[in-house]
Amino acid sequence: MNHYTPKPSRSIQAVTFIAAIAIAIWLAFWLSGSHDSHGSHEVLMPHFWYIGILPFVGILGAIAVLPLLNKTRHWWESNLNRFFIAMLCSIGTIVYMLVVLGKDSIGPMLDHSIMKDFIPFIILLFSLYVISGGIHLSGDLEASPKVNTIFLGIGALLASFIGTTGASMLLIRPLLKTNSQRKHVVHTVVVFIFLVSNIGGTLLPIGDPPLFLGYLRGVPFMWTLGLWPMWATACSILLVVYFVWDSILWRKETFKSHLQDELQHEPLRLRGVTNFIFIGGIVVAAAFIDSNKPLIGTDWHPFPFLRELVMLGFVALSLGFTKKAIRKANNFTYAAILEVAALFSGIFIAMQVPLMVLNASGEAITNAMNKPWQFFWSTGTLSSFLDNAPTYVVFFKLSQSLPEGEMLTVNDGEVPISLLIAISLGSVFMGAMTYIGNGPNFMVKAIAEQEQIVMPSFFGYMFKYSIPILIPIFIIITLLFLM
Repeated sequence: MNHYTPKPSRSIQAVTFIAAIAIAIWLAFWLSGSHDSHGSHEVLMPHFWYIGILPFVGILGAIAVLPLLNKTRHWWESNLNRFFIAMLCSIGTIVYMLVVLGKDSIGPMLDHSIMKDFIPFIILLFSLYVISGGIHLSGDLEASPKVNTIFLGIGALLASFIGTTGASMLLIRPLLKTNSQRKHVVHTVVVFIFLVSNIGGTLLPIGDPPLFLGYLRGVPFMWTLGLWPMWATACSILLVVYFVWDSILWRKETFKSHLQDELQHEPLRLRGVTNFIFIGGIVVAAAFIDSNKPLIGTDWHPFPFLRELVMLGFVALSLGFTKKAIRKANNFTYAAILEVAALFSGIFIAMQVPLMVLNASGEAITNAMNKPWQFFWSTGTLSSFLDNAPTYVVFFKLSQSLPEGEMLTVNDGEVPISLLIAISLGSVFMGAMTYIGNGPNFMVKAIAEQEQIVMPSFFGYMFKYSIPILIPIFIIITLLFLM
């Protein structure tokens, strides 16, 4: 079984992460002075791009392979070692850009990847993670297929309104507690990632980071509610598949497991409800505080990172007003969010060259595809490996060059509605295809492993679960809505 025994201490790791991010911010400010003075920038394919994508391939390879090898399995359990690999790949990207694109390329790259992407991303996840960790849903229901399916259905609905991170952190621990007497639990955690950590967040921009980026680019806040038929179809199919699957495994449980489950029933009890107010504050801050837009009803533009400071303020309130016993009851630690921070700090930097290649290939891409189903599968495939938020932005921009049918007015022009639907669905739905497709995926995996559940490897998750289960569902979505 996988055990969480990172060394050195997590406090040392936290200091290391903060110091590294501070250095990256300083470098971004120092090196980006000439960024705004260059005027318009022509999008060119970087020379020797196949070398530039190697750091990104390297970090994906580390995530996929190192946990499988006997010699590196325990070494990889340390978040400090994960961070070391992430920074090694980041340095590889920086060296490539220095040699191929010159010193002036580093500042804008760090400004974009760290300050505009990683910091807002990790602070949003961190805030929802910590605050939801102060809500304790206690009780031990019967771990029957019916109860588990209801749990997953509620999570899929909740994810759109408090975010996939908030819903995942709120529900994963009570779901694991309910199923603690069962031998077969992995499939429940995997479907939880599919539904609660990804597909469930389709209906509002606060549900999933890609949709939030679309909102910041001018997509109306309520527009995503129009995606409910696709959301309902995917969720319904998954819930039916899960119910049948869990029913089969339920019958395979031992008599002892069923007996323990019957004897350990506890009524549900919710503590830390004040944190729902703080989660609401996070949602409001994410939706309405944007330094690029005046605050609603005023002419005042919020200063950069005000949104993130407000979020951290709600975190401080949560830590101050929540009893320590509640977090202790949740087995709350910072290990899961530190794992996400360690890996994504490198992923956000290392994926800049692949995104440059994708941007430079824009004309060729739009010449080769202009149908909604093509955008759905292209956006989704890349969202599985490049993180769904920046991939959404790239295809959002590409779609604006294709006048296809009815158009939606956004901040810098218009976007075809049919393509925007495809991009939104592809980035949100297929973020479930791998552990790195969406931030909450890793957190749920880490929490499950803390509870001594042996989760599948990177490849095991894909080939045993996501590909055989999700791809047929996505084909159905394509045939019904995107042709």
